[in-house]
Amino acid sequence: MQPLDVVTFGEAMAMFIANQPGPLHEVSQFTRELAGAETNVAIGLARLGLSSGWASKVGNDALGKFIIKRLQNENVNIEHVLVDESHSTGFQLKSKVFDGDPEVQYFRKGSAASHLCVADFNEAYFLTAKHMHMTGIPLALSEQVRDFAQHALAFMKKNGRTVSFDPNIRPSLWGSQEEMISYINEAAFQANYVLPGLAEGEILTGYKQPHDIASFYLEKGVELVVMKLGEAGAFYKTAVEEGTVPGFKVEHVMDTVGAGDGFAVGVISGLVDGLSIHEAVLRGNAIGALAVQTPGDNDGYPTKLELLDYIGKNLQGVN
Repeated sequence: MQPLDVVTFGEAMAMFIANQPGPLHEVSQFTRELAGAETNVAIGLARLGLSSGWASKVGNDALGKFIIKRLQNENVNIEHVLVDESHSTGFQLKSKVFDGDPEVQYFRKGSAASHLCVADFNEAYFLTAKHMHMTGIPLALSEQVRDFAQHALAFMKKNGRTVSFDPNIRPSLWGSQEEMISYINEAAFQANYVLPGLAEGEILTGYKQPHDIASFYLEKGVELVVMKLGEAGAFYKTAVEEGTVPGFKVEHVMDTVGAGDGFAVGVISGLVDGLSIHEAVLRGNAIGALAVQTPGDNDGYPTKLELLDYIGKNLQGVN
């Protein structure tokens, strides 16, 4: 098996983006794309030159084949993508907007990915990776996927791999907020690096200030908390250092979907590359800023040269 810098797992969906603005039920033409927090991260890492892998299930259908082909084209390792003969690939509809958040409707219940289970876990594949990235979404998809996620987390920590965790909360996928908070925090406490948004941190911890939210996780054994602050940039804290890294100025926000995943790409890649925490967070801010300036979930994710060029040209007021 190919050695990996980072492995991740979760559900990917085909995404149909409206070709014209307006309510989704009035749109007649769509453009097909790829959606999924974890595939966004895998793609972003691969574009930066890291070896990334993604594990999941897709249906034996046109949408599943599309997902596999798209990831292959992005140089993401898919050796652990299983084809389910009994369940179909999920998809979503996304409205076209010129500013802010689009309308998104999901068609994912009972999907192939929601049937990923512990029996599907390939230990040898995951052990090829130095680092694992995980989000809170698999914990909510089904009991089977939750078991897979918890097993993967425990297995990687037991075998000395570092783990990053983005809560990426999806309240609509959970039975209750209490259940969501319990399972997500249980996973977060086991991770080395936790990457919440400020609003997420408040929901998950009850605290409002970045310093207090970060301390909540550090006291549970987390090594590093990096908190997304939107336009203000990001706050980070470890047991021995903390700081705020201002964001990059963006003249026009086209679509915010995928910005958080892009931020994770920057932070993870920076840490894997041996950068300081400040430099890794700066990289995360840069990719997040690039992401919101394009319509697709990962259209704005850069190559390594594009990233360095963007940072070099836009550092004024950021250091």
